[in-house]
Amino acid sequence: MTNPIVKKIELSDGRVITIETGKLAKQADGSVTVRMNNTVLLATVCAAKDATPGVDFMPLQVEYREKFASFGRFPGGFLKREGRPSDYEILISRLVDRALRPLFPDDYHAEVFVNIILFSSDGEDMPDALAGLAASAALAVSDIPFNGPISEVRVARIDGEFVINPTFKQLENADIDIIVGATVDNILMVEGEMSEVSEAEMLEAIKFAHEEIKRQCRVLMELSECCGKTVKREYCHEENDEELRKAVWDRCYQKAYDVARSQNPNKHERTEAFEAILEEFLESIPEDEREEKAPLVKRYYFEVEKEAMRRCILDEGKRLDGR
Repeated sequence: MTNPIVKKIELSDGRVITIETGKLAKQADGSVTVRMNNTVLLATVCAAKDATPGVDFMPLQVEYREKFASFGRFPGGFLKREGRPSDYEILISRLVDRALRPLFPDDYHAEVFVNIILFSSDGEDMPDALAGLAASAALAVSDIPFNGPISEVRVARIDGEFVINPTFKQLENADIDIIVGATVDNILMVEGEMSEVSEAEMLEAIKFAHEEIKRQCRVLMELSECCGKTVKREYCHEENDEELRKAVWDRCYQKAYDVARSQNPNKHERTEAFEAILEEFLESIPEDEREEKAPLVKRYYFEVEKEAMRRCILDEGKRLDGR
């Protein structure tokens, strides 16, 4: 017998978003169904227990699919199966990816797959606005390390009034149409279009969206507590040498900063200058240890180079190519 956990979010116009977990896709690390009226999304997330050897990035994959059956249809003609994702589905997948990816720990490198499927559509409510909420909810009820939650909402300005997650019909009369992704504290992503509006009006729309996102994130925190998933799994995907890291920073940072500060407009010469700093440090390592330590040195030097360029731009207003 299943005992699903249900949380509800009421929008300002009276519509209710229902989040339910514990009933479907129970073999996934996390799964939820998100419903608004007759629009239903199923979001699942699965993660490998360990990282693939040699992987030093975040192998995250997000897929958003709208099934033909969600609108009472099925593929016809020569092909009787669902085809490749449409451009629209790919764009929604990217919107979700852009909000989720920065919030995974920097040293977490296990493969993560987020799958969002539209199971039912009533043709009125827009399902893409719920995709980010569904993905974040699936992560919230899992034990996958994630510095969330996040949520995404669509904001439209219709007849001078801001509306959260407007219907298809309402959106026809909007002069602002944006999707905003954020955590409780920070804006992560903004995507959309506007009809000649001022910056002040755009900022007002983003602030309006953020207030709604804050409410939704608090509901996701409550959902995570109800599921007992506030403590995430332990992992160790990186082996670090703190003494080596300190040596790289101490001996390379100022040199990298000087190269960034020189504002050489020739990209190839700049690249060679940065590489020369790395090669110089590698040459200082005993030959019998060099091959073993080279991957760590390159990773630490990448951090040094990135920070040097960043500080040069923020502190002195100097970009690499002199612009």
